[in-house]
Amino acid sequence: MLKTILKLIFILSPAFVFAQYPDQIEAALKKAGNNRPQLEKALKYSSDTKNELKLKAMEFLITNMDIHNTSDYYWEDASGQKIEYSELKYPDFEEAKNAFVKLKEQNPGIKPKSFISKDIETIQADFLIKNLENAFKAWKETELKNISFTDFCEYILPYRIDVEPLQEWRSIYSEKFKWINKQISSKEFSQVLPYVKDDYEKWFTNTWGEQRKEPLPRLSALQLLQRKQGPCPDIADLGVFIMRSQGVPATVNVIPFWATSTGGHFMNTFFGDQMKEYYCDYGAKSFDEKLQREPSKVLRITYSKNPNTLAAFEDSNNIPPGILQQENYIDVTKDFWDTRDVSCSLYQTQKQSKIVYATTFNGLIWQPFWWGAIINNETVFTSLCKETVIIPQYFTNGKLIPAGPPLVIGQNDNKVLIPDLNQRRDIILAEKEKYLKFKLGVSYKLFYWQDGWKIAGAHNVTTALSELKFEKVPKNALLLLVASDTKHLERPFTIEDDGSRTWY
Repeated sequence: MLKTILKLIFILSPAFVFAQYPDQIEAALKKAGNNRPQLEKALKYSSDTKNELKLKAMEFLITNMDIHNTSDYYWEDASGQKIEYSELKYPDFEEAKNAFVKLKEQNPGIKPKSFISKDIETIQADFLIKNLENAFKAWKETELKNISFTDFCEYILPYRIDVEPLQEWRSIYSEKFKWINKQISSKEFSQVLPYVKDDYEKWFTNTWGEQRKEPLPRLSALQLLQRKQGPCPDIADLGVFIMRSQGVPATVNVIPFWATSTGGHFMNTFFGDQMKEYYCDYGAKSFDEKLQREPSKVLRITYSKNPNTLAAFEDSNNIPPGILQQENYIDVTKDFWDTRDVSCSLYQTQKQSKIVYATTFNGLIWQPFWWGAIINNETVFTSLCKETVIIPQYFTNGKLIPAGPPLVIGQNDNKVLIPDLNQRRDIILAEKEKYLKFKLGVSYKLFYWQDGWKIAGAHNVTTALSELKFEKVPKNALLLLVASDTKHLERPFTIEDDGSRTWY
């Protein structure tokens, strides 16, 4: 009888152990698989400190860990064997590059091998523990006042920002940038920020427009210090690493696409006393320079999951690639630009879609940047920037399909752009400084949108001229003029009856 009882206890004991955790923690631990002991070790350490906040902080990290991962790569030879190489073993980036040149000479056919590793399946307890202690130390020693525990967890505590390779960065950054906290002790926080930008400009190079040669979406914290260069996403990450190391709450704001230009942008928000927000852009001339053009959206990155994101309830495979597949952001567009909610009627479809996407024209294609739920063939897109143009589109089988005509978002109402094929007119497109110059030997095609770009006319420029005439162009249409030597920078526009043009 005793043996039977002992056997039953042995069988049930794992269940008793697992039951000690709150439901959210247990759910995360199950996702960890073989890495569960590492997370339990980190939880036990936090509990043993007898500091309730440290335990809650560790639980916060682990509860939200399943959405975070590293995107990295290693080098392999022609036979697929991994080659050991780390640029961080060298004193500076130049020596690291020289060493890699020799490595390539010794290994013909060397190539990068990308991989993704999930934090919850690979992260080590000692890493989490060290991050916890260093983060609490920074929070305790910061010169800022009234930073709540909730804000600490979201904007100081996290060990990562995006998908950068994981490294223990806090101790190095804490020492290198300790002068910031000293400055805060003697100045207003806002007065310290220009010094931070000045310091960055002395040693870091913005490589905007350059394509990174290796398949590495984000540099790691230590690579940023080693390479001393990177584009906007890396620069924004650098700002967060620096500030969090000093106990300053910080995050990245992402503009997925400009709404009236090409490309996107990354910048920072730093929080001062009482969590007062300071918008900071390392890439701008002035540290706190306001946005110069309309963003499609401004999305603030968090560590925790936001239940209001699309990915919180929709399979990411059904969402267009990009930030909308993430769960950890909040929409702060209205803090940066004049916005309003936009109601939109949609085309009927045979397949009942639940979600529709707002798309903006960027790089000569329509890019999805926001979403809305469909109710009775209508949707509402929240907080869209005024004086921009969108097209609602469905996402089906990996493709975007128009769900309605173009919509110009005005100050108080919308203008629907359905080309009137029964009312056509001749239009004259004149050159405009910074927008349009006609070049010899280049052909220009004019398109109008009707669930796709339809050609309205074409001209080959063989003599010097300052304007082009196109005949029988439909009224009330969204237009696009594309040059044969396009650099994918063209913008759509409308023309009023008086000939005035509005570019979007």
